[in-house]
Amino acid sequence: MPLTRWLAEYAWLPDHAEPTPEVLIEVEDGRITAVAPLVGGGTPTAGVEVLRDATRLPGLTLPGLANAHSHAFHRALRGRTQGGRGDFWSWRDVMYDVAARLDPDSYLALARAAYAEMALAGITCVGEFHYLHHGPDGTPYADPNAMGAALIEAAAHAGIRLTLLDTCYLTATVDGAPLVGAQRRFGDGDALRWAERVSAIAPGNDHARVGAAIHSVRAVPAEQLATVAGWADRNGVPLHVHLSEQPAENDACRAVHGCTPTRLLADHGVLGPHTTAVHATHPTSADLALLGESRTGICLCPTTERDLADGIGPARRMAEAGSPLSLGSDSHAVIDLFEDARAVELDERLRTRRRGHFTPADLCAAATVAGHAALGWGDAGRLAVGDRADLVTVRLDSARTAGVPPVGAFHAATAADVRHVVVDGRTVVADGRHLTVDVPTELRDAIEAVTNR
Repeated sequence: MPLTRWLAEYAWLPDHAEPTPEVLIEVEDGRITAVAPLVGGGTPTAGVEVLRDATRLPGLTLPGLANAHSHAFHRALRGRTQGGRGDFWSWRDVMYDVAARLDPDSYLALARAAYAEMALAGITCVGEFHYLHHGPDGTPYADPNAMGAALIEAAAHAGIRLTLLDTCYLTATVDGAPLVGAQRRFGDGDALRWAERVSAIAPGNDHARVGAAIHSVRAVPAEQLATVAGWADRNGVPLHVHLSEQPAENDACRAVHGCTPTRLLADHGVLGPHTTAVHATHPTSADLALLGESRTGICLCPTTERDLADGIGPARRMAEAGSPLSLGSDSHAVIDLFEDARAVELDERLRTRRRGHFTPADLCAAATVAGHAALGWGDAGRLAVGDRADLVTVRLDSARTAGVPPVGAFHAATAADVRHVVVDGRTVVADGRHLTVDVPTELRDAIEAVTNR
């Protein structure tokens, strides 16, 4: 790609407490080659003549946002599960009904539209926690990875990067009950067969990478946890796991194994700096120490956690223990990492009845560089020379952001304020419009196809 130049009205640079005004960003071959703040309020370090070729980006330009935890097919549930009573387990029954209806073609259509919605929200990379592997009765497709291939193709169409977190899901309960109903399509029989199948995935494009996931201690027997963790370690890929999302999971694990899920994962070599625990809503103090001392990351999904009445995790204590925090939209009740970022602070205020736990820079880091690191993209999430050229520009003149200082974006902006998105140097969203996908129409059609509405 040729050299392009962007002039950001404000840009949030690495290790800065707040945005910097008037920053010239040069991009070539999908990488940032220069970041030059204006000197003395008038002359860029690269020279005045350079500005004639630069595209102006009014507003605040951020690094690309990273959605570290997604279940793309859950997008079909939005507005269909929020109005009734129940809990996580009753919601799960509705989710399984949609899961049973998908095939590679319908999954491609739904994921393409969902990922394009993410692009509109400023998300340049997504971690897809993928366990819809086989046909509805558990029979593999002719290509055993057809469903994963659909997700890889969907991300390419939407213009964002993908880490396919291929998920090992073998049992229905902590004590080893077999998969039944819609769950049958999740399973590979055992962890060795899971590893054999996932080893055959070849993304074939720079926009996608393969990682690993343990669905939960409910879904992978203790004696097979090390097989999944070992595969991830040998291949140098990220490993994710749902952890302590519900108190019932903790209780069941104690009843069967005599310890918490976190302790069980630690004992089988799952925790570590390349592992991300998703949710971790109900940890003990000992759990927090295990997670922090091992540098295990934690992906918080505040919108989903409150939508499902899961509870509020101790985010400040997690960070203080040493666990990097990232963010995910999970069930996609809302796709808005600005909302999820500020919820980390606001939920902590509810939990503690005190204000001021995370700075705006902390929230920005969770939504950007920490999420990319959790997904195995260590060269993204910063506006820095050598990093991938992901630029997300947020309006500062909307009804939500007018009069708000740039540093306040994560407390005021929403996904609707994203105006311009560049992924690996390519413009994907311009003036709030996705350049290749009619997002509302494709979402409507894809959801109707799998909900019969």
